[in-house]
Amino acid sequence: MVVWIFAGGGEAEIRGLVNFFRKHLTNCEFERKTPIRPKRVPHKVKKKRHALGQTGESLAKQIEQELQNALSHGGHCDLILVLDDLDCHDVEERERLFSDALDRVEAAQDIKRLIGFAAPELEAWIMADWDNTIAKLRNFRQCNLTMQWWLSTQNDVPFNAPESFSHYDQIKGACQEKLSECLIEAAKVYGGQIYSKAIHTPLLLIEYLNPQTVSDKCPLFRKFYTVLFDYCGDSVRSKSPH
Repeated sequence: MVVWIFAGGGEAEIRGLVNFFRKHLTNCEFERKTPIRPKRVPHKVKKKRHALGQTGESLAKQIEQELQNALSHGGHCDLILVLDDLDCHDVEERERLFSDALDRVEAAQDIKRLIGFAAPELEAWIMADWDNTIAKLRNFRQCNLTMQWWLSTQNDVPFNAPESFSHYDQIKGACQEKLSECLIEAAKVYGGQIYSKAIHTPLLLIEYLNPQTVSDKCPLFRKFYTVLFDYCGDSVRSKSPH
């Protein structure tokens, strides 16, 4: 069974998501359709086909375009997975946004679809499984408790419910505080280390993250991952998130 992934974001999603799903859900073949890594172009040419970081409405437009293009060129999938950072937006509104984009692609009407969210962003999964991720990574092992203390006491990061971090800011059109920026600051100030979303987040997703632990603390993750597990899961290698 082939699953096409249409994800928002950038390097972390490019490097981490597909291999994360491939590791834990072995009965499906995962193909990333977005984010799209821009093609190399001559230095004099400024225009690129796509930039990284598509999310929300821009991602919805990109999904419509790339899905239409893939299907019109003979591509085939059994499931379309849309996954984006929620960034403190309303869940139902975002679901409608992506569902409407899929509806506009006539050739995709009979393809099963699943829309999920990382709330408020992908790093919430890292926070949920802190003891298996940051605490075990060599760079942060010695300073992880200090980082965790600062994040919880000074930034109000709820490690048992990280999806509830921050709230929507109408001026920013996003979360008032960004979870990944708090993590980067904690690593720098309290660990003297650099946390890279492009390097560390995909590494932790693939090598360290336990989906069961994340499911226990992140309802929105559990909602889409349970459906995906039931569709693609291998009971021999994976534990059900139910």
